[in-house]
Amino acid sequence: MSRYTKKDILELVEEEDVEFIRLQFTDLFGNMKNLAITSGHLKKALDNQVMFDGSSIEGFVRVDESDLYLYPDYNTFTMFPWRPQHGKVARLICDVYRPDGACYEGDPRYLLKKVISEAAGDGYTFHVGPECEFFLYHLDDNGLPTDITHEQAGYFDMGPLDFGENARRDMVMTLEEMGFEIEASHHENAPAQHEIDFRYDEALATADNIMTFKMAVKTIAKRHGLHGTFMPKPKSGVDGSGMHINMSLSKGGVNLFQDAHDPNGLSQEAYYFLGGIFRHIKAMTLILNPLVNSYKRLVPGYEAPAFIAWSARNRTPLVRIPATRGEDTRIELRSPDPSCNPYLALALCLAAGLDGIRRRIKPPASLDKDMNLLSAEERKNHGVENLPGNLKEAVEEFEKDPLMREILGEEVCQKYAQAKLREWEVYNAQISEWELQNYLLRI
Repeated sequence: MSRYTKKDILELVEEEDVEFIRLQFTDLFGNMKNLAITSGHLKKALDNQVMFDGSSIEGFVRVDESDLYLYPDYNTFTMFPWRPQHGKVARLICDVYRPDGACYEGDPRYLLKKVISEAAGDGYTFHVGPECEFFLYHLDDNGLPTDITHEQAGYFDMGPLDFGENARRDMVMTLEEMGFEIEASHHENAPAQHEIDFRYDEALATADNIMTFKMAVKTIAKRHGLHGTFMPKPKSGVDGSGMHINMSLSKGGVNLFQDAHDPNGLSQEAYYFLGGIFRHIKAMTLILNPLVNSYKRLVPGYEAPAFIAWSARNRTPLVRIPATRGEDTRIELRSPDPSCNPYLALALCLAAGLDGIRRRIKPPASLDKDMNLLSAEERKNHGVENLPGNLKEAVEEFEKDPLMREILGEEVCQKYAQAKLREWEVYNAQISEWELQNYLLRI
């Protein structure tokens, strides 16, 4: 059901003295982009008449097909609470279209909507709840980000140990003003690391909310003289930041993953969905963990999964089944990090799960052990495989899986894989501080 009509938005903009409207969309690699218009051009935008140069957006179209159009989603209209009260600023999240009125097939939001539509054809609704972690670091004298923090707070600590408590509180209040339902917020394990959790919702709304959340966190952090970063592993020796994805399917308003008669409380559909995730997880990792830095987080001993296993009783495997049952039954995928493109990530999670249901793919047996305490031989005996160990390995797995091309399209897959291989090659050509410290003096 639509929350806003064109008439509603035009009236709100006039009543609330909104002067600027940002037309936002997300590029292939998860970066938010926007085009700002004045209120005088809003009607034109609402009529889908705003054009932009798609060839200037990395991963989009070539120069000879550069004209693309922004189609605002009326339900995403919201005002930015941190902007002036006079001449306010609002935003609309947009879908990207070609001049002939066809959806642009490389628009990440369109790719998610396409999979959601396929699921709806089978009667399924995909619900998702993310757990978004981030760090708050100091800025230098030029206003540029550092990796410096003077706090030593840990999990669930509070002020005065938690130096970021006030900033986090303002983030929560700002997000609530923007329509978020915040369920919890707290300090995480590492110094300067935080988490804010918002309400479980349908997949498209959740992906939109993740992009809005990241923008709000960074904006409010800067107002506190801090830098909010979603870099997966900004410091060695401490936990990195994840974005665990909690997932369930419903049909007719009923959670399909629940079964009170099963020892784990899971239905057959839930097991098949899990089987699909496991069948495709190596290929999906390129999208779920898209940076060179992502793989510095996915190592044993730092609260992040490195091994492909699941459990209903242990937090260390790739997937865990949280203790809540009944209508709250869900699957928690623990490998994704917040640098990922949420539209592509959720599209692949849903597609993999649906593939599991359609093909009746059974997951491996659960492994209710601390994965970090098992030897390599013990893991091998249990049939436990590793996630890709670096970005290059992830690209190789991605290119081997036909489901990736089926869901994302040949062109998107090619552009994404090529960009990530270039990133890997550039990284490999760099001389790190570790190399200098270990080799320069003694070799």
